[in-house]
Amino acid sequence: MENFKFRLQKLLDIRKDAEEESKINFKKSQQEKINAEKSLEKLNDNYKKFSEERKYGSIVQQKITQAYLNSLSGCIDQASRELTNKETQLEQHRKELKQKQIDRKTVEILKDKQKAKFTREQNLAEQKANDEFALYGFIRSNRDR
Repeated sequence: MENFKFRLQKLLDIRKDAEEESKINFKKSQQEKINAEKSLEKLNDNYKKFSEERKYGSIVQQKITQAYLNSLSGCIDQASRELTNKETQLEQHRKELKQKQIDRKTVEILKDKQKAKFTREQNLAEQKANDEFALYGFIRSNRDR
């Protein structure tokens, strides 16, 4: 029985590699988004903490705290924009990964269909050979009688 050789195996390997690379990019993008969320959360926590402290203390401390809160507010806005960009980037990597998976599965389906066809053909050839051997055996045994 012959071994199955898939002509598009190199293409399948290339697509698998591209999918793996896309998975890595997706994971990196996902981690960057998580880090951006943590950073934004930390900034918001600091803002809440210092906005409560602003009520107490001398006028100079209140002015310093207000300036810090204004700076934090700008940082929060920047972190929010960065988070939005990271979410967009993550969604783009998700779509790219999904497309790479579809491409790989398309070639794998072709491989599976060709392998099934090859197996069927091999089984039919083997069955035909067995039938011929049985027929020759039958003819020999009937001829000897």
